[in-house]
Amino acid sequence: MSSIKKIIAYFLSALVLAFCILAILGIWDIIRLENLLSRMFQSMMVILAAAAVIVFIFAILLRDVRKEEDEVPPKN
Repeated sequence: MSSIKKIIAYFLSALVLAFCILAILGIWDIIRLENLLSRMFQSMMVILAAAAVIVFIFAILLRDVRKEEDEVPPKN
């Protein structure tokens, strides 16, 4: 589970870095920011929601597996 969290964390961090670079380029008028900022924030919200759902699903699935492992009596 921690590897999935790490992958999602790195992915979201890379997206934030990319959006930051785009915003800085827009501030310095290197690129035009027409509708770019709203699209960036909408994209971030969609990705954040998708990541939250994925983490929630994996947390539920792994919790069920852990419960099953706890219920199995140890072998002597």
